[in-house]
Amino acid sequence: MFVRSLGVYLPEGRMGAEEIAHRSGLPPEVVREKLGILEKPIPGPEDHPAAMAAWAAQRALAAAGLEGGAVDWVLSMVEEHKDYPVWATAPYLARAVGAWEAKGLDLNQKCASLMGALEVARGLFATRKEVRVVLVAGGYRNGDLVDYQDPHTRFLYDLAAGGGALVLTREGPGLRLLGLAHRMDPLLALAVKVPVGGTRRPLTPETLGEYRLRVEDPEGMKRRLDATSIPSFLEVVREALAEAGYTQADLDYLALLHMKRSAHRAVLEGLGLGEEQSFYLERFGHLGQLDPILSLKLAWERGLLREGSLVGLAAAGVGYFYGAAVLRLEGGLCA
Repeated sequence: MFVRSLGVYLPEGRMGAEEIAHRSGLPPEVVREKLGILEKPIPGPEDHPAAMAAWAAQRALAAAGLEGGAVDWVLSMVEEHKDYPVWATAPYLARAVGAWEAKGLDLNQKCASLMGALEVARGLFATRKEVRVVLVAGGYRNGDLVDYQDPHTRFLYDLAAGGGALVLTREGPGLRLLGLAHRMDPLLALAVKVPVGGTRRPLTPETLGEYRLRVEDPEGMKRRLDATSIPSFLEVVREALAEAGYTQADLDYLALLHMKRSAHRAVLEGLGLGEEQSFYLERFGHLGQLDPILSLKLAWERGLLREGSLVGLAAAGVGYFYGAAVLRLEGGLCA
């Protein structure tokens, strides 16, 4: 299975470090240096998650030189906070690209959803010989749910907006998938969530103001992540490398989701990588499960990926999920 092409859509609007500082009360230098945010894309009036996913999907298909009718499966990783509640998005994406005969699935592992989608796609190619093209697409704007006055959600101030997509094909050229790895941490299953709007606490006029991302036990979550987050990132990357038949010494590039600067550096150092072997998304913020797609596109455009490059993808999603993938570039990439 190959990643044949990439598609990214970013809204035109931007929120800079100074505005985040003003909203949160943090010094601007803390936003820029510690949180690692210079600016981030924010949505315009038409920039809805499924719509942004569709625009990214159209770009990915165009880059691959394929029509929507060539798509056999659509795997949607549009975020749960989307255009409409209680709504499936794979059929919408299929309609948007003209994939009228495609089958589809909606998938969600929060910001690790791309790794889950790759695992499902690998299974489709392995078990269904008729499958030739799989479209993976997602849209994200969880930045709507950030309360900048809540210091316990400071790690979420980077949440942004955008769309991303991959075209996966049975044959190359592209990035050949060689290994995947996944982990969960059930101890953090309830750590981060929107506490109202579900069946436990329905959305009412009284609870509407609580419809924001919250941390249930800030100190407990911090202790757990301080002890496990970086080791878990390193473990899933090494596990995916081992499945691919490589070690971390062979890795040329790591597409890593946005996180605070110190954590980003810790992951790179733990894998023996230099800062030039990744792309720090300080001007893009955190696009959730789309970060690795954006990182790959930026790396390709800047000549960081070459024939034979061994590439890692790594992500984590609240819940808690960790995932990694290892791919090798064979014959170029359409982006």
